[in-house]
Amino acid sequence: MATFKAITKAKRKDGFYPVYIRVTHQTKLAYIVTDKLVNASGLSRTGEIEDPYVMQYCTRKIIEYVERLNKVDIERWSVRDVVDYLKSGEADISFSDYARKHIDRMVQRGQKRNARNYEMALNHLERHAGTTSVMFSQLTSTFVNDWLKTLETTHRAKEMYPICLRQVFKAAIEEYNDYDNGVIRIRTNPWGKVKIPEADRPEKLAVTPQAARAFFAAPIPESKMKAPLEEIGRDVAMMVLCLAGINTVDLYNLKKSDYYDGIIHYRRAKTKKFRADNAYIEMRVPSILLPLFEKYATPDDDPFLFSFHERYRTSDSLGSNANSGIKKICESIGIKGDDRYCVYTFRHTWGTIAQNDCGASISQVAFAMNHANGHEVTRGYLRIDFSPAWRLNEQVVDLIFYSATESEKKDPEDAMFRFSAKHLIHGGAYFRGKLLGEINDTGYNNIDEVIKALVPFVPDDVPTRSMVQFKIDIVDKGLSQTYERMKGKGF
Repeated sequence: MATFKAITKAKRKDGFYPVYIRVTHQTKLAYIVTDKLVNASGLSRTGEIEDPYVMQYCTRKIIEYVERLNKVDIERWSVRDVVDYLKSGEADISFSDYARKHIDRMVQRGQKRNARNYEMALNHLERHAGTTSVMFSQLTSTFVNDWLKTLETTHRAKEMYPICLRQVFKAAIEEYNDYDNGVIRIRTNPWGKVKIPEADRPEKLAVTPQAARAFFAAPIPESKMKAPLEEIGRDVAMMVLCLAGINTVDLYNLKKSDYYDGIIHYRRAKTKKFRADNAYIEMRVPSILLPLFEKYATPDDDPFLFSFHERYRTSDSLGSNANSGIKKICESIGIKGDDRYCVYTFRHTWGTIAQNDCGASISQVAFAMNHANGHEVTRGYLRIDFSPAWRLNEQVVDLIFYSATESEKKDPEDAMFRFSAKHLIHGGAYFRGKLLGEINDTGYNNIDEVIKALVPFVPDDVPTRSMVQFKIDIVDKGLSQTYERMKGKGF
């Protein structure tokens, strides 16, 4: 059992002695500071505290400490564990402070992009709470659910923000609570009674080969700027599309040492921390990009491959400006509002054209786009031959820029799934897995007619821009297909 004694240490400049409670455990010492002071008249000639009011206070604190320690097993605790446990009962723990420490640790581990998401989530929570010091005790299920209501109109944050803060909360519980020894410093955990909503599923961003050609053929408006946004947007989009959907963060971070023998060698920033193969890939640079590689080349003494870092401080800034330029080009060719493209449009376009128009399998597309594809552990053991990805990339580039081929599959409705009015069709509308209504009839000539017949079953309280699934069965053929449409846009 730990022992306690009220003591003083060195005299302050004002002549008073601060009072501490000394803790002795396992032959080790630690001290708990109090808010009490004594002067020389309150001490004996041997330095013992004699002030009756101070001794009365310290005695009460020691009795409280003994009672608390009697309720737990401290045999394997260090003296520091004992002190931390006793001090935890005196004040609530700041969730905000712990979250910032957690975010700093993420940055130190190289997870800067994820850390920004955590920081945005914390900032939003603090704005809702009206304080930059949210305490753990404040985070009840009622409080968190009220906070989630303020995120309902967001597309992604309503899922991402609470997931981020739930991870912070989990890490804090693991760090502060010792259930084996009965040390429970965080007593509330709201997440068991909180249902985190799902993010809105984005629409398919891909465009057809002919739409891609129209974009890259669009004239760049004249500008007094040395590198106008439209030009940056077009060039970055071209690099993304012609390098199998490379991310802008990887373009930004490429070094001269990563590019040799006509091939770029890099680890995908988004997933390299989580894959056994460090998300490594090699991609041969098609000749169509060589002028851009020369255009953005850096001086010999600059380790970066491209000069993007000279103009933009971060890869996010590059991506944001490229998106602005892409949208300006879209507007110049009559593409307005939500239909405008972004950098990710060209990553999605590469994958879609590779599968739909170049005959690649989903596995081949995933390999070329540096997705794990379920084989990340195996890839960590192999010396991979990336040449199949190079050939597929060249097929996509050739189809878009060196042919007039139109997309062969504008809709999942292929020859195998076509039907006519004579076929018996069964269709169902689903939202979040719940069947909203169904039909079972003949007389439908195409998918759009079936979906149009199912739309009336979708209730008004389904939020706008939510995705609804329509499952269609050709009963006579034994075939089934599922389609998604966005409320307010797809129907």
